[in-house]
Amino acid sequence: MRAGDNIILVGLMGAGKTTVGRILARRLGREFRDSDHEIEARCGVPIPVIFEIEGEAGFRARESQVLEDLCARSGLVLATGGGAVLAAANRRRLAASGLVVYLHGRPAQLWPRLRRDRGRPLLATADPRAKLEALYAERDPLYREVADLVIETGRASAAALARELLARLEDACRLSA
Repeated sequence: MRAGDNIILVGLMGAGKTTVGRILARRLGREFRDSDHEIEARCGVPIPVIFEIEGEAGFRARESQVLEDLCARSGLVLATGGGAVLAAANRRRLAASGLVVYLHGRPAQLWPRLRRDRGRPLLATADPRAKLEALYAERDPLYREVADLVIETGRASAAALARELLARLEDACRLSA
């Protein structure tokens, strides 16, 4: 594990970061935080409204501030927004804050989960599936750069992914002892 003791989940939208993170936090007796939910709570409006008013750049600035605050804490399970890795400073912050887990899902696997979700401003395009493919192509290398562990999401349930992650964490702890 890195300098901090947080467990940070990264990955594309729809990969299960929030759901898996909640299960993981409950099983480990840790506090759970979702950076997107934190942004909404601080702003008092949903993320699509932030995008509408401030654009993606304004949202990313808010996201960086929230990540700075959350990464300064200890003992969290943190689910990040899908674009949290875009800024190099965020990647450094996440890596220094704890163990980073990439929940890897290919666009073809994620699309069925996302196709009816109207709360994803980046998918509000004429061809949202193509946009998801483009986001994957751009972000996959960044997720891999920051990740200590990669968990394939495939068709597994959130509970199964949390069990796999717990087993991998236990193995990692045994190896470092």
